[in-house]
Amino acid sequence: MQDTFKHKGMRNQLAGVVASKGIANEKVLNAIREVPRHLFLDSGFEAHAYQDKAFPIGADQTISQPYTVAFQTELLNMGPNAKILEIGTGSGYQTAVLLHLKAKVYTIERQQELFKKTKLFFSKMGYRPKKVIFGDGYKGYQEAAPFDGIIVTAGAPIVPKPLLAQLKVGGRLVIPVGVESQIMTLFIRKSDKEFEKKEFGDFRFVPLLEDKN
Repeated sequence: MQDTFKHKGMRNQLAGVVASKGIANEKVLNAIREVPRHLFLDSGFEAHAYQDKAFPIGADQTISQPYTVAFQTELLNMGPNAKILEIGTGSGYQTAVLLHLKAKVYTIERQQELFKKTKLFFSKMGYRPKKVIFGDGYKGYQEAAPFDGIIVTAGAPIVPKPLLAQLKVGGRLVIPVGVESQIMTLFIRKSDKEFEKKEFGDFRFVPLLEDKN
């Protein structure tokens, strides 16, 4: 598949839709305009790529709704070269948005099929996360901690303690918390032991699964 002027026009329209829903960060909107979302879907589903909706990608996972990607990215509020941990690589679309914003991204995926497919896709497309990890997102990634920001792209029934522990002071954890539906939640680390918590309304995500072994 190619990236054409038609696709770019559709992305401009999509960025307009996302902005109309309240996303104001121009760098985030520009990432929506620039990242070719249709390449993250199988070619037969190209028509769905620039609608503001989630879409199944296999292994019981979805590519997140563009508005949700923009919303979570805006909440991260990161500068260039921020070190970001992403829990749930999925299709890689959120990863690509973070990379477009010049983040240093470590991303974890627990579904082997998606891990292999997306890692291959990144190298083919020239996307360069710092590390693509096959593992349990509940544990985070201690080897590269602490992080400026952590973004969780699946619904967590609880907030995993290792993720809070792996934030820098001043760092931000963006995580949808809940079982049937989720409340988008932001934790800002104020000190070693103190976190500020903010909530931002209801979203729906696939569940964040934990490895039990």
